[in-house]
Amino acid sequence: MPRIAGVDVPANKRIEVGLTYIYGIGKSVAKQILVEAGIDLNKRGSELTEADMANIRKILEEKFKVEGDLRKDISMNIKRLMDLGTYRGQRHKKGLPVRGQNTRSNARTRKGPKKTVAVKKSIKTLK
Repeated sequence: MPRIAGVDVPANKRIEVGLTYIYGIGKSVAKQILVEAGIDLNKRGSELTEADMANIRKILEEKFKVEGDLRKDISMNIKRLMDLGTYRGQRHKKGLPVRGQNTRSNARTRKGPKKTVAVKKSIKTLK
């Protein structure tokens, strides 16, 4: 099982798909890396030589920010927005959707499970 950028890339999958296991690399970037490295897109992870893996690692280090560095940058950007008190930062603090989605009926992913609120009965309905 090849190890690239601190992640075990699956040996039985095509390397194009296997590279997407690395945080910050999607299909298009994986394809771009393999074309630049001169590696066949249909090669399996187990078929890679040490030279191929070294080539991929070199390209990743030079051109892309992945895994820990990328996660750190993203969290620092969010922290900066919260410290500045911007609208987006406030939404992050409150755990609400940041990009303008409606929250009246949806947004359960950001807001978490429903918190049912008891309905207070008025005096008229009790008589």
